[in-house]
This record gives sequence, C-alpha cells and structure tokens, in this order.
Amino acid sequence: MARLTNVELLKRIEELEAENSALKEEVENQPTVPLEPLGASGGSGGGGAPAKKKRGWPWTLLATVLIVLGAVLAPVAVVSAWAKVELTDTDRFVAAYAPLAKDPAVQAFITDEVVTVINQQVDVEKLTSDVVDGITSLGTGPAATQALNLLKGPAAAGIQSLIRTGVSQFVASDAFANVWQTALRVSHTQLVAAMQNDPNSAVKLGGDGSVGIQLGPIIDAVKSALVDQGIGFASQIPTIDRTIVVAQSDALPTVQLGYGLAVAAGAWLPWIALVLLAAGVLVARRRSVALIWAAVALALSMALVAAAFAVGNVLFISSVSPTLLPSGVAGLLYETVAGAMRETTVAVLVLALVVAVVGWFAGPFDTPRKLRGLASEGANRLRRVAERRGVTTGRVGEWMYAQRVLLRVAVAVIASAIVIFVRPMSAGLIVSTLVLSLVVVALLEILQRPVITVPANASADVPVVEVE
Repeated sequence: MARLTNVELLKRIEELEAENSALKEEVENQPTVPLEPLGASGGSGGGGAPAKKKRGWPWTLLATVLIVLGAVLAPVAVVSAWAKVELTDTDRFVAAYAPLAKDPAVQAFITDEVVTVINQQVDVEKLTSDVVDGITSLGTGPAATQALNLLKGPAAAGIQSLIRTGVSQFVASDAFANVWQTALRVSHTQLVAAMQNDPNSAVKLGGDGSVGIQLGPIIDAVKSALVDQGIGFASQIPTIDRTIVVAQSDALPTVQLGYGLAVAAGAWLPWIALVLLAAGVLVARRRSVALIWAAVALALSMALVAAAFAVGNVLFISSVSPTLLPSGVAGLLYETVAGAMRETTVAVLVLALVVAVVGWFAGPFDTPRKLRGLASEGANRLRRVAERRGVTTGRVGEWMYAQRVLLRVAVAVIASAIVIFVRPMSAGLIVSTLVLSLVVVALLEILQRPVITVPANASADVPVVEVE
C-alpha cells in the first residue's frame, strides 16, 4: 500500500474533487433523452422491470383541494387558538386587560361615568340648599341670610368639584389598579358566562348587541375613599346597581356565537388545518413544489387576516356611538382584544414565508442546487484548511458524517417542536429559531469528516479515494 503524506493526500483529493465537479457539470449540461422502459415495445426485453407509474392529475387536484382547505381554515384556527389560550386562561386574561386601568383615556371615562352616577343618586344642590336653609333658620340676620343664599350655588359647585377630584384621584391611584385587577380575576368567569348568555353574569351582553359593565363595585370603593378623605356626606351615596354600556354593535351577537365556536374548536382546529396542508403536500405529484405553494397559500391567508384586523378597527370604532363610548377608549378596547390575535397572525405569516424559502432552497431546482453546492464547497475548504493545521474532529467527525441525515432531521424536528409548542408564538421566536437552526446545520457541515480510505491495490501515483 502506497504511503502518502497528509499534505499529498489532501492535494490529490482536491484535484479529484475538481475533476469530479467538472464531470458532473458536463453531465448536467448534456441534453436528457428519455429512455423507453424495457419490455415496453415489440416484445423485446420483455423480462425487464416495469417502469414506476407516475401519479396522474387526480392526485394534483386532491392536493390542491387539501391545501386550499387548510389555508382557508387557518384564519379560523388562529382565532380559535387565541380564544382558547387567551380567554380561558385567567392569568393571560388579567395580564391583557389589567394595563387598561393605567390608561388616561380609560381613567377619564371611568371618572366621568362614576361622577355622573353619583350626581344622579345624590342631589348635591338640594343637599347644599338644605344645609344653608337649616343655618338661616337658626336666626341669622337679613344680610347674613342673603349672603348664605348667594353661596348655595358656589358651595354646590365646590362640592361637585370635590367629588370629581376625589374620584379622579382614586381612579388614578394604585388602589384602583388593584381593585381593577382583582375584579378582572374574579370576573373572568363572568365574561365567559356573558358569552354564554348566563343571566347571573356581571358583564351584560344585550340582545341588541350592547356590552355593559356594572359600576357597583367601583362606586363602593369610591364611596369608601371619599369618606376616608373627610367628605362625610359621601356616606349618603346609596348602593347603586348601574350598568354602563361600553360598546354597542349589531354584530356582537354574531361575535358571541363565534366566540363559543372558537373556544370549542380551539383545541383541534389548528391541528386540522395543519394536517390538511401536510396531506396536500404528501399526496402531490411534486412534493417540493406543493410544499412551497402550501406555504405561500398560508402566508396569503394570514396577510388577509392581518388586513381584516386593520379594517375591523375602523369599523368597530365607527359602529360605537360616541355618546356611549369615546372613540379613543373604543380603539383601546379593540386593540386589547385583537392585539394578541394580530401578533399570532403575523407570527404564522412569518413562519409560512420561512417554510416557503426553506422548501425552495432544499428543492430540486437549479438555483438552490448551485447554492447548496457552494455552501458545501465552502464547508469543505474550511475543513481542509483546519486539517492542514492539525485541527480535526477525528472519529467523532466520521460518525457525524455517517449520521448526517439523521442529525439534520433531528435539527428540523427540534426547530418544529419549538415553533409548534412554545407559547406565545411570535415572529421573533420563529426568526431566532430559524437562525439558530441554520447555525447548527452549518456547524454540522463543517465538523463532519468524510471517511477516506486508500486500498492496498491503489497506485502510488493515482490513489483511489473512497468516501463512505
């Protein structure tokens, strides 16, 4: 057996790889001539194996139908998955709606509504007038009586201003935020009950599409705060059973029905859409092309959903009467409800685009084939440079090369599991997972070490190189 130094062997390998690349390019540039299968004509060669029959157009039609159904169900799956995770999880619900207590527009709206209800239940002007009349009845002189009567209006206005200031300070305080958060946690089941038309729900959903929130707990807290501040007459504020309408739309009963369906389907509908898309790819005649089109169809459906959220914001604000709910508060409520769904939609859109690009790069097309060749050649050059410097992965690298397909599949499975099971899904999670996967695949390509053997019958001048 010829003995070659490592440098001579590596140099010869480079020459053989260059010749192999030239021959491969020459073969690829040759025109392809279809060969007639053995036994297909005239009875000659009748003993040959029959050619594999290609799938016909019905398979293409079936694949198209499955992919379209999966893409159509994807938007409903996004909404149902959000409804199941966001609206049935108390912690997620509180985390989504608790920040509303700190929003100035919401605080101003709650303050106005609470002051209005207090003024309707407590006649401040009459109360002030009775106090002044009681003082004058004690025997004040004409001048003092006239002066006190002139103070009735300013005193009533001052008391109303004092009430508004007290309510405003309470609504802007951390105490109100804590009350709001506690109420959200307690009333989470009430919201679900409202969607299910439970008559005992604190959140009322009327048949005309109106949504109301009871002010009783908030007014009781304000009453205690005013009494603590020394405003004694606040104790006369009675227990008030009042519901304020925060939204009204003819479409809300439909939303209520859609909510029930979405929660019921949230556990299985996303999987059905995913299975339909995967089945469409598996039954297709050209699976690589079907994978790209399935990803593109999913991306288009998600883009339409994102556009629908933008249009829905405008329609929702325009459908709510300003006398019932200020436009700023209406927009904030819509953003709170639709924000999580929109983020999930964008994440799925990014995922679909990533799958389309990866499917194209891994497909049997000329451009990605050349790109893969360049990447592989670059990894080979780095590996050879390292080996010349005495840096090698040895037997570990040989094992990695022998198991390279299994390792790549493992990377793909782990990346898919992260995207599917980690919640909440976000565009950042998908992009970071893709980048990390590409880095791992590149490292595997560089660290793997093809097994090189020189047989005993090889010539010293032309060694036979076998790459397992």
